[in-house]
Amino acid sequence: MNRIMVVISLSIEGIQTIIANPELPKKEMEFVNKWKAENILESFFISVSKKDAVLIFQNIDEVKTKELIESLPYFPYMSKIEYHNLNKQF
Repeated sequence: MNRIMVVISLSIEGIQTIIANPELPKKEMEFVNKWKAENILESFFISVSKKDAVLIFQNIDEVKTKELIESLPYFPYMSKIEYHNLNKQF
């Protein structure tokens, strides 16, 4: 089964903006919860520092995955985004 893993790092300035605006995390989680309910987000991990995140998408292609990531409220604050196409073994 194919998956797309997205590894995201936030910029230091972005983290400061997010902390200063408590509505941003709420808006971000609305997207994550919607994707989970739609069965396109299989897993979601946040680092302890909250600077990095890993999302594992299923049932969509890389083009759609990029569109979704670019729609996130945190997108302007992301300093690095990596997309990895994976085959799930178990």
